[in-house]
Amino acid sequence: MTVHDARPIGAQHPCVRDLLTVRKDASPGRIMVEGSWEHDRLLATQTTIDAFFWCPEAGTTDAVHRIAARAAEVYRISEKLLARLSRKTRPDGLISIARLPVWKPQAFEFTNRSLVLVADGVEYAGNLGTLIRTADAANADCLVLTSRRARPSHPAVYSASRGTVLSTPVLEFDDIAAAAEWLRDHNFRVHLADPAATGSYRVPQYDGPTAFVVGSEGMGLSREWHEQGFGAVSIPMLGQADSLNVALSAGILLFEARARKEGW
Repeated sequence: MTVHDARPIGAQHPCVRDLLTVRKDASPGRIMVEGSWEHDRLLATQTTIDAFFWCPEAGTTDAVHRIAARAAEVYRISEKLLARLSRKTRPDGLISIARLPVWKPQAFEFTNRSLVLVADGVEYAGNLGTLIRTADAANADCLVLTSRRARPSHPAVYSASRGTVLSTPVLEFDDIAAAAEWLRDHNFRVHLADPAATGSYRVPQYDGPTAFVVGSEGMGLSREWHEQGFGAVSIPMLGQADSLNVALSAGILLFEARARKEGW
């Protein structure tokens, strides 16, 4: 479609109600994308765009035509409606509903260079997005979610991940035992990130398929992960705090393993 095909719609239009559902993270598998850089990232992938909502009075960019060409439906909205729909303090008139990619555990093949991050019980969308961004930055094969509370479809995940939620494989397992079995089946050496562990994260060699399991912000790792028989590592705390933010911890662990694997 083109921007010339954009149909003006109001607040009662079914597609507006649909967008509000996605905005509330009540439509799993779809995510709200808003803003210029966010759409640049969206257009850099093959992601399906179900609908594009455009407010020309809020400003226009060259990306408008490219977004419209990719979208299944294109709608024109007023500044008043944009203010209702937007999550930004200074909206620029670009909002889309995009479909998140679907990744299947059985489709993966791993090597000794493989690196996987497991996040157990993540509560906050911002932290989930940062974990996805961190996994991408360390060239991890995927992020595995167990007992998750925040969903990848939350709009805050998109911004916190800098859009890498569209390109970083994210797998969800119904229970911890299934995730642990999947890692064992692929010969992963699994390390539980536990502030109480006596072994430093600098000790392991990380010379085979490597996975780190990090816990939730409030509760840490669930007991079931500890019951799987995997070893634990810790990041030494040299100040008064007893632990680091989960995404920061994940970054330290992933980049240590990546450096060992690549010989940095």
